[in-house]
This record gives sequence, structure tokens and C-alpha cells, in this order.
Amino acid sequence: MEKPLGTVAFIPVRGGSKSIPLKNIKPFCGKPLVYWTVAAAAECEEIDCVYVATDDNQIREAVESFGLSKVVVIGRSAESAHDTASTEIALLEFAENTNADRIILVQATSPLLESKDLQGALHKLAQSQADSLVSVVRQKRFIWSEESGHAAPINYDPNQRPRRQDWDGYFVENGAFYITGRENLLASQCRISGDITVYEMPEVSYFELDEPSDWIICEQLKAKQLSAGVSKQLKSTEDIKLLVSDVDGVLTDAGMYYSTDGQELKKFNTRDGKGIELLKLSGIKVMLLTAEDIEVVRARGLKLKVDYLYMGIKDKKAFLNQFFRDNPEFSFQSTAYIGDDVNDLECLLESAISASPKDAHPDVRARVSYVCELGGGQGCVRELCDLLLKTKQVSV
Repeated sequence: MEKPLGTVAFIPVRGGSKSIPLKNIKPFCGKPLVYWTVAAAAECEEIDCVYVATDDNQIREAVESFGLSKVVVIGRSAESAHDTASTEIALLEFAENTNADRIILVQATSPLLESKDLQGALHKLAQSQADSLVSVVRQKRFIWSEESGHAAPINYDPNQRPRRQDWDGYFVENGAFYITGRENLLASQCRISGDITVYEMPEVSYFELDEPSDWIICEQLKAKQLSAGVSKQLKSTEDIKLLVSDVDGVLTDAGMYYSTDGQELKKFNTRDGKGIELLKLSGIKVMLLTAEDIEVVRARGLKLKVDYLYMGIKDKKAFLNQFFRDNPEFSFQSTAYIGDDVNDLECLLESAISASPKDAHPDVRARVSYVCELGGGQGCVRELCDLLLKTKQVSV
């Protein structure tokens, strides 16, 4: 008999978005949009399993490529995936086929959601002993209604207009998630019912990705959130002592240029050079590690005065394992690594800080802790250097 589950997350995603085509797998801060909510749910310790329901094979393949062990991709009926279908249809369809006690409906259009929000909400629900919970943000806006050309205030008295700092404001659903018991859901046919409580999220999480203009705002907010997260991650690990950088597709734009006499040329970015210089001045060593072995890369490494230059390295993980044995002052736990393709993945997954250019291979972007806003050869290494330097309170 199948073991009953306590709490599961349910994330419905369909392929037929009209306002932003294939919105759920469109790159957002370097990763498919759906990745952010799937990862947040998977990282929440109190969630037993994360179900992603989709009618689209591209979305299925994208989610499965994340490699998250808690995540299961399931199908959904055509009835629950058409343009006019409500989320409740998909949610009820799922509830009828699960043995979980509690269901968290998570919406992929809220990429600012973090696992700590889900954790905090589950604790709030337990403490309040309520039946359901909805995520909200606090707003301090004055609302008016209009009827037959006449307007009236709804939530304040214009004769006693409150100052922002003296006003508690009101709660607005931000659409990030809803929690309810399975039995209550089936009985009420609604995502929240009975005694309802709220979980307050940061004001920036008010934005949902419904229109193209939302995308611009949310991506900038997410980039700041990620930068803050990496800075926090640095403080919780051993100090970074070594930056390892791939060359092609990271320090270069991955292009292959040839002179008239057949010599291969590379395009580098001078800002990356300045970032490496500043990083070295801060005491962090720099290594260039590449599978290629050509003179132009050697010349660039010498000009940058990197501490270590290793070329022609096919198995980077095995090489670094030996390097750390020979140089015990370094380890993966004290290394920041930036790479752009799958041959860097093993090293990226072991390193304390893993980063990639924004145009890295999708499998890499989906697994690193930080996706740069800049692409290969466009200053992505400088971006990572600046981030590392900020954590050391070094002027950039």
C-alpha cells in the first residue's frame, strides 16, 4: 500500500500562455521561469513531494532536467489546461488523485517565492490551527470606487488622511501560494476555506508575471534577491580563497575567429581583466582552467597575471581533486567557480559558489547558485568578481 504523504506542493503549468508564449519555460534570470518556484518548494523541508502538472512536453523536459529528487512531473487533462479553465479545476483534479493530507498550491508566476516563505507559512498555519492559509503582501494605498460618475473612498477617510508610518495598511493576495487540507478542498471546491489565516511576504513579491512589463520588473527584483542570497551564502561558508574560471564562453563569447593565415583568435573583455586584478589584490587567488591548449589563451592568462593557468584539461573535476590534495590551503568549500557548459558541471556542483554567464548551456544555468546578468565575453567574470569583493567589503 502506498505510504500516505503529509504535505505536498502542487504547481500547475501549461504550455498555452497567450500574453507571454511558453512563459513557464522562458528564461528568467538565466533559468526557466518555472524553476524558481519548483526549487523553492523542493528546498522546503516540510514538503514531502512537489508535483508539477503540465500538458506540454517541453515543460516536462525542462522540469525533469532540473534534477530535483523531490519533484515529480505529472500530466493534466485537456479540460484543466485550456484558456478559460480555472486553477481550481486542475487543483481538484490533483486532489482527487493524491493521498496527501495537505496541499500547497504554488503558482509559477511568482518567482520571488523562497523556501523560507513556505516554511514560515506552514509554521504559521500550525500555530494558528486554521484550516487554510493564503500568502499576502501589505499595501498602503488608498482605494476608491466609482459608480455613475461619483467616486467614494473605500479604505480611509480623506478628512483624516493617515501618514504611511502611522497606518497598518491592508493585505492583498500576491498569488504566490495557498495551503489547505485535502478534505476541506474537496468539500468546498475552493483553494481556501474554513478558518483562514495569512502569511505576509515582502512587499516586492506583490508582482506576478502576467504581462511583458511585469517580466522586466520581476527579473530585476529577482536578480537583486539572488545577489543577496549569494552574499549570504558566502558568509555561511569558509571564506572564498580561489576563483576558478573556464575560458571559452566565459572569458570569451564562445565565438571562433580566424585570421587570414588561419590563426585562431579570441575576443576577451577588458572589464573581466580589471575584475581579476581587483580580486587578486583582495587576496583571492585566480585560476584559469580550460580544455583548450592554444597560444592566445596562454598569452591572455600571462597578461592577466593569474595565479594558476592550466590548459588542455579534459577532466576538470579529477584535476581539481589532485590540485587540492597538492595545495591543501584550497578546497571546493573555499572555491568560487564560473563555467558555461556541461563539462564544468561536476566542479560547479562541488564548489562553495557556482556561477555561469547568462548565455550558458541551460543545464548549467539550472544548477548553479548564481546566473550572471552578463554573457560570456561581456563582463560576466567582472560581475562575479564584484560580488565576491562586496562580501569582503572591498571597493570596486
